[in-house]
Amino acid sequence: MASEKEKMPRPKSRPRRRLTDEEHRLWRTVTKDAKPISRRPAEVPEAPRDEERPSLPLKPQSLAPMRTPAPQPPASPAPPRRPSEPPPLTGLDRRTSQRLARGQMEIEATLDLHGHSQEAAHQALLGFVSRSRSRGLRCVLVITGKGASPYARHTLHGSTFYEVPERQGVLRSAVPRWLNEAELRAHVSGFQPAHPKHGGGGAFYIWLRKKR
Repeated sequence: MASEKEKMPRPKSRPRRRLTDEEHRLWRTVTKDAKPISRRPAEVPEAPRDEERPSLPLKPQSLAPMRTPAPQPPASPAPPRRPSEPPPLTGLDRRTSQRLARGQMEIEATLDLHGHSQEAAHQALLGFVSRSRSRGLRCVLVITGKGASPYARHTLHGSTFYEVPERQGVLRSAVPRWLNEAELRAHVSGFQPAHPKHGGGGAFYIWLRKKR
């Protein structure tokens, strides 16, 4: 059995009415300035770059008064370094000393100071010792003269000798003192009176340090 809806007649659709020419002109007048709506999503504006960003005004800083540093006292110059002192005279070993006392050592070079003033004798001694050491010599003889002392001819042949204040030879007493000075001590390791055949009390054996 058919339902009531199926029995009811369907309403007829009205035919479309066409716009008149007046209505067309009116529609064109209304829509002539209209723009179509874009269907693309709105673009998010990019953040401005650093160089495009407006520079903000700097906040003024309070200018504190600058303190002038107190003048520093000038640094005191470093004290000059003292040259290192050469080692003291060490003397000769027993065997070398005995051979020198007996006149058994070969004399490698000789300096005769007869007729020299003290200043000239000192310079001659320094030059002689320095040159002899640079040549690698070890045993040299320096002749000073005996002077007028009665003991000058009686020097004991050992590592000690008499120093007689009366009328003794000036250079004979000066040479041992000079050999103990730093300038000569840098080249000399020891000395002692010579054997009679090498001048006895008027000469000295000088033992030089090894060549560097």
